Amino acid sequence: METRASFIATMQETQHLSPEKGQSPANGSMEQFDSDEGSSIEDADFNWDEFLEETGASAAPHTSFKHVEISLQSSFQPGMKLEVANKSNPDTYWVATIITTCGQLLLLRYCGYGDDRRADFWCDVMTADLHPVGWCTQNNKVLMPPDAIKEKYMDWTEFLIHDLTGARTAPANLLEGPLRGKNPVDLITVDSLIELQDSQNPFQYWIVSVVENVGGRLRLRYVGLEETESYDQWLFYLDCRLRPVGWCQENKYRMDPPADIYSLKTISEWKCALEKSLNDAANFPLPMEVFKDHADLRNHFFTVGMKLEAVNIREPFHICPASVTKVFNNHYLQVTIDDLRPEPSKISMLCHADSLGILPIQWCLKNGVNLTPPKGYSGQDFDWADYQKQCGAEAAPHLCFRNTSFSRGFTKNMKLEAVNPRNPAEICVASITSVKGRLMWLHLEGLQMPSPEYIVDVESMDIFPVGWCEANAYNLTPPHKAVLRRKRRIAVVQPEKQLPSTVPVEKIPHDLCPVPQPDTTGTINGRYCCPQLYINHRCFSGPYLNKGRIAELPQSVGPGKCVLVLKEVLSMVINAAYKPGSVLRELQLVEDPQWNFQEETLKAKYRGKTYRATVKIVRTSDQVADFCRRVCAKLECCPNLFSPVLVAEVCPENCSIHTKTKYTYYYGKRKKIIKPPIGENNNMKSAHVKPARRRKRRKSTFVQKKRRSSAVDLNTAGSAEESEDDEPDAMEDETGSEETSSELRDDQTDTSSAEVPSARPRRAVTLRSSTESDRPPPMERVRRSRRPQPHSYSEMEKGTQEIKQEEEEKLILDSNPLEWTVTDVVRFIKLTDCAPLAKIFQEQDIDGQALLLLTLPTVQECMELKLGPAIKLCHQIERVKVAFYAQYAN
Repeated sequence: METRASFIATMQETQHLSPEKGQSPANGSMEQFDSDEGSSIEDADFNWDEFLEETGASAAPHTSFKHVEISLQSSFQPGMKLEVANKSNPDTYWVATIITTCGQLLLLRYCGYGDDRRADFWCDVMTADLHPVGWCTQNNKVLMPPDAIKEKYMDWTEFLIHDLTGARTAPANLLEGPLRGKNPVDLITVDSLIELQDSQNPFQYWIVSVVENVGGRLRLRYVGLEETESYDQWLFYLDCRLRPVGWCQENKYRMDPPADIYSLKTISEWKCALEKSLNDAANFPLPMEVFKDHADLRNHFFTVGMKLEAVNIREPFHICPASVTKVFNNHYLQVTIDDLRPEPSKISMLCHADSLGILPIQWCLKNGVNLTPPKGYSGQDFDWADYQKQCGAEAAPHLCFRNTSFSRGFTKNMKLEAVNPRNPAEICVASITSVKGRLMWLHLEGLQMPSPEYIVDVESMDIFPVGWCEANAYNLTPPHKAVLRRKRRIAVVQPEKQLPSTVPVEKIPHDLCPVPQPDTTGTINGRYCCPQLYINHRCFSGPYLNKGRIAELPQSVGPGKCVLVLKEVLSMVINAAYKPGSVLRELQLVEDPQWNFQEETLKAKYRGKTYRATVKIVRTSDQVADFCRRVCAKLECCPNLFSPVLVAEVCPENCSIHTKTKYTYYYGKRKKIIKPPIGENNNMKSAHVKPARRRKRRKSTFVQKKRRSSAVDLNTAGSAEESEDDEPDAMEDETGSEETSSELRDDQTDTSSAEVPSARPRRAVTLRSSTESDRPPPMERVRRSRRPQPHSYSEMEKGTQEIKQEEEEKLILDSNPLEWTVTDVVRFIKLTDCAPLAKIFQEQDIDGQALLLLTLPTVQECMELKLGPAIKLCHQIERVKVAFYAQYAN
């Protein structure tokens, strides 16, 4: 009792020191990793993106956290059947199959359509007329197939019998009543009652009440101890120790409180608490769907006396020799850490075949990990062979253990969020310092006292992906030196038409710049859950995105919280762009006043500089599909490039027929290149291009003036993180109109060289304002670009001979390059000495119009070619341009 009293006193002292946390160190021990007193201030400003960028680390992939992935799944599973009202005739119903889910939204397909998804439709579980299979028969309603497929089968009754055999129907309680549309995690509410298995005896249970549900991580309190939180337990809802109320009685197990709390109440008080909880559970039972994802335990093959290696649960920094000390049945056994002292301290744990932290002997030796010898061991160096002889025990065979080399994609230096093992109520920023097989060594950030790296299994339910705490509105203990957003100078990308603000950022009152706060009343598993978004690589990528980089992206992202999933997808899209800053600018313009959005900061890296912009991202699942289509439209790519729908072979938009230039005309963003009458200078194209050129020059001039005046005010036009000398390039890169991006790159190449005479920029502007037919053959430009290359008279003479040879061997074109398809371009490249590069043209959908816009910088950057091959390729492109000007321009 003294120990317990001191423990409670320690708890109260800790709570007094840091009341702002709002958390008690439930289920903690006396020795704790105390967080810094000022960490709550840092917590408010901690930003994962900035922290990852500053440390140069990467976040552990979301797919590595199996338990979190399961918790985000809907109660409705693809393939389930239900009865839904016909659209054309609401008085009749037909059976439909769930294709995919998005929170409370279901994508349905009427039975009989087979693989034809043209008639698929979304419906909201909360409002649609949905019923379990069999409801029509019970309620004398008419089952009738939709008119579009009514003639497809002669006998629909026989079809339904065949189609429904072996199928799963959607649970009735999730289609009707108070549980309608809820996911498994949502079904667990505060005061829900669950049976909890004893930590030492697998046949003993006691009822616990849910005090808190944080994204499926449950804070549990033993019934009968409602007045104290000192013995609260934190477990994830998928833990095999949790069972529905009544399970213990069904299996004829014992219902008793754990030994360490038994003495706190009298027998009659425990009995009274049990009877009350059983009555409450009978009146308000927890739906069985909560336990549908619980894994069944497999039989083990351990026997008493077998030796193994195990992570010490009291000190999870050490792996020690251990023994099987008791076998309860085919599922459970007891493992005890070896202690050779005369009065050993018994550290035992209840295990099963798939328990975390138990390993075969020699595992540490094979993986280069230090094995801590048993306390009281007399030898200098521990040796398993000698130890087994000394104990006269056999080693547990490898078949007794689960796969010990499965790392689930975790690697060294990745960041994640992890539970403090000494204070389970606290979740900290953690770094992976080592991965050996299925074990990881984690360093917890933000702890006041330095602590050893603790060991955790890759399938532990006490580790979470980056952003999990924020998504579930739970406090995260940040590192001591958290990155504070207000102290960072960042380059902000602004929309082109937005006027620069005259008020410095520091002087804007914070109450005039409201930032949407996370909705703590919602849940990521309901209307805030985004479905799986597919990156359909075969769809048209448009003028902004590099098709080769798109092909390297994962096939899908999610499901998860809408903001997190969409932010991840947008980051991928930005990184797959030819000019990430331009895409970032376009994304700023995607908005709708009807959206329930949250502003998020996205970043783009381009030519060694980092740019950031605030983008509006929808927060609810019903707006995800519209948001994706809006973004795709803004980027002039196929609407299905990324969407909740998986595109198989042929895209419904038939986007494969479009090339880079034709598809942009389809979107109405540009005008087709039309061959005008000679001498006509004021056509649509010149009028369309000239403002972009003027905008660019005007903004560049503004930056130059700003540099001369040495003003350092931060305005809405943005300021670069780098030195001021880099600002003109940054602005030039990011403010030029993307509609003439390839031409602007050409201009930048021409005007950035120190060798170019001052008359060159004016000539470049003239070219922009004239039509394609007015351009003289760019032979002068070719010669000037080649002039600095020779370093001796002989090389210069050789270069001159090459130019003369080019003039002599002029290319004769059979057709106008403006009309070339991608296939025509590939065919031409294959006939040159650049034939190996033809595949790149095919992958990036470069047609004739795009070919004529290619320059050396764009070829090097977008095709990722070295200087030698890029020059050879540009030589061939120049030949086409010269022939085009000679044959077709006039």
